[in-house]
Amino acid sequence: MTPSRRQFLQFSLAAASLAACAPSMRALSGEERSSAPAKKKILVLGGTGFLGPAFVTAARARGHELTLFNRGKTRPELFPDVEKLHGDRDPNKGEGLKALEGRKFDAVLDTSGYYPRMVRASAELLAPNVGQYVYISSVSAYAKNDTPHADESAETATLADPTVETMGKNFENYGGLKRACEEAAEKALPGRVANVRPGYIVGPEDRTDRYVYFPLRFEKGGEMLAPGSPSDPMQIIDVRDLAEWLVLLIERNTTGIFNAVGPEKPWTMGEMFAACKEVTGANTKLTWVPGEFLLKNGEDGEGALPIWAPAFGAYAGMHLRSNAKAVRAGLKFRSPVVTTRDALAWFKSLPEDRQDKPRAGLTPEREAELLSLWARAQGQQGPPAAQGG
Repeated sequence: MTPSRRQFLQFSLAAASLAACAPSMRALSGEERSSAPAKKKILVLGGTGFLGPAFVTAARARGHELTLFNRGKTRPELFPDVEKLHGDRDPNKGEGLKALEGRKFDAVLDTSGYYPRMVRASAELLAPNVGQYVYISSVSAYAKNDTPHADESAETATLADPTVETMGKNFENYGGLKRACEEAAEKALPGRVANVRPGYIVGPEDRTDRYVYFPLRFEKGGEMLAPGSPSDPMQIIDVRDLAEWLVLLIERNTTGIFNAVGPEKPWTMGEMFAACKEVTGANTKLTWVPGEFLLKNGEDGEGALPIWAPAFGAYAGMHLRSNAKAVRAGLKFRSPVVTTRDALAWFKSLPEDRQDKPRAGLTPEREAELLSLWARAQGQQGPPAAQGG
């Protein structure tokens, strides 16, 4: 299936979120405390968006030395005591990568590579002076989403024009570009690359508002449209869990391709709403509207419902990627209830005018329209849908 704009919005990382993330570290286990890592010098390409700051916080908590390379335009006030180098990922713009010439690092985390020419430029420049290159890709690098439990060996997306440097009108090039960036890094540093493919990255400081829409709406009460069915799968990963695991990959010099999706065990829309209820205490009435009906009424992957996808057909595997390889490599997950609680608390800490302008989710008008359409359809075709809360 050709990646759509919706897939880009679902799986894009730092470029889709301009917010910084400053999470607290999860308490280390006794085993982790007893195996203090050797201090490493780590270069972050980016570092001031969403995942980048979470990684910087996690890496510094483990005693590593960080250097950030970016244009200095997004949140330049972050981490005043961390070394910052300015330039451009495009070597043909301004000073380009000049600030990186001759610099040596143990590892590189690339959170901002979207075009293979630019990833190739940084990877080739750094190759003689770094031991490991960790590239943040995306599950959009896969060609299709129709196979549940597909692992890292699944078919990947391709580009009709390998030189293209636009996402395309509907972001149809996004997945192919991500895969081409992976290949560019691996070609420059064969055997020294970890290509990490996250799905939905959520949690505190996620300024897309995709995930927080659900607890926010649930807390308001009344009748709420619940998409699909309680058994529809949902995969998310807390930005803090991803960041801490990336630090671990660098500490262990781990390479390869990994699906960074969670939780560890399959999670469902029903369980997600149960988390919303536990966090908010609201007695919201859920009306489950089948995916087929939503597709017929405009919520077909380009609509307002965030994160959810139909659990059938071309989308059957979208929320069921295998994470077994990443778990074996040490990826751990905090409870989705904790992620839900912390994401909601963060959103409520924002200024009121920002809270009044959520960036994702059904508007009250659109939700009411869909619920009305579903109620009329049920009146014509059979009994009302089962409710749950």
